[in-house]
Amino acid sequence: MNFIIRPGTPTDIPQVFGLIKELALFEKAPDEVINTPEALLEHGLGENPLYTLFVAEEENRILGMALCYIRYSTWKGPCLYLEDIIVSEPYRGKGIGKALFEAVMADASLKGFPQVNWQVLDWNEPAIGFYRKYGANVDPQWLNASLRTPHHP
Repeated sequence: MNFIIRPGTPTDIPQVFGLIKELALFEKAPDEVINTPEALLEHGLGENPLYTLFVAEEENRILGMALCYIRYSTWKGPCLYLEDIIVSEPYRGKGIGKALFEAVMADASLKGFPQVNWQVLDWNEPAIGFYRKYGANVDPQWLNASLRTPHHP
């Protein structure tokens, strides 16, 4: 495959949103996506971007993406948080996820962040194995917590 990794652009958003919906289906939560392509565009590629987007592209087709943002740790300082790496199912196992992950790690290093954080589902053994190949610590102690705000039922 002759794909490239590059920063995302506004024209990528429709395909990126398709990948997000594909991931939600893979994780058995298709009804959980409340984001929209318009919000993705505004929040990541608008005047005050909240996230960084990398895409894997081949011949104007987005095969995968990585979305990350800066978080602040009281112990470590600024860190990069990898929200998602998504590779479309037909293109998995071809090095795209590896290239996206390495682009995120390089970006964090370039920006001087001491670490990159992310979550992985406990049943996603292929992803856990992938991250462990890099020497990642997959911590079973911490539990995720979330609460919807009143205006988002």
